[in-house]
Amino acid sequence: MAVALDERIVLDEWEAGELSVEYDDHEPQEVIAWALDTFAQDRVAICTSFQSDGMAILDMAWRIRPDVRVFTVDTGRLPQETYDLIDRVRQQYGIEIETYFPDTRELQALVRRYGVNLFYESVPLRLTCCDVRKVRPLVKVLHGLDAWVTGLRRDQWATRSNIRKIELDHDHGGIVKVNPLADWTDEEVWDYIRANDVPYHPLYDQGYQSIGCAPCTRPVAPGANARSGRWWWEKDGPKECGMHCVVETGGFEHEIEVLVPR
Repeated sequence: MAVALDERIVLDEWEAGELSVEYDDHEPQEVIAWALDTFAQDRVAICTSFQSDGMAILDMAWRIRPDVRVFTVDTGRLPQETYDLIDRVRQQYGIEIETYFPDTRELQALVRRYGVNLFYESVPLRLTCCDVRKVRPLVKVLHGLDAWVTGLRRDQWATRSNIRKIELDHDHGGIVKVNPLADWTDEEVWDYIRANDVPYHPLYDQGYQSIGCAPCTRPVAPGANARSGRWWWEKDGPKECGMHCVVETGGFEHEIEVLVPR
């Protein structure tokens, strides 16, 4: 049963499971409204990288609560088009975008040892780059939240096929993770964007389907899986960065800790 700890809201496994069943066939707006009504305003936030799914979520949440918290992680390697879109979002919605960055000391140590384009060298090095530039800044933000809202969908990739609309995020201290678009398709997302005049990333018009850091993302052929444009040079590498699932790095884990200790 949900309990309040010093004004925090904590769900147990049973209640999270019940809620996941109850809201599985609900519209995204209803799921978002539940999250914004359940958790304190400063303890729940929308996480977005300004891709189509995240923009749909942001628009829905803003219509429910115009002062909703929105945050993003700036890796330092994003396309210029992403920064331009962030500025447009600020202006159109009149909201602050909380922007978080990698730790300077950790990033300097990484680049000095392996170079600025280490991600091309091996899967472990790419995962290390993602860890320093994306995952660690995210973890710092989530440490201060009771719930976060994402644009994840089940059809995006195999590692996301079992996500629930409301679930406990055991990778981040058991806070609540809300995925309102879990059962939506890409077509439904774009129908919403067009119907509601939601600003979207201009790289989609150039054939991109999944947009992350500039060096790690490229357009894909029509009909190809959207995430095939991520880290395309890797063979059998995970199409994840670690923000939404733990990515094991095998024997390299110890070296990561030595290089950039938590």
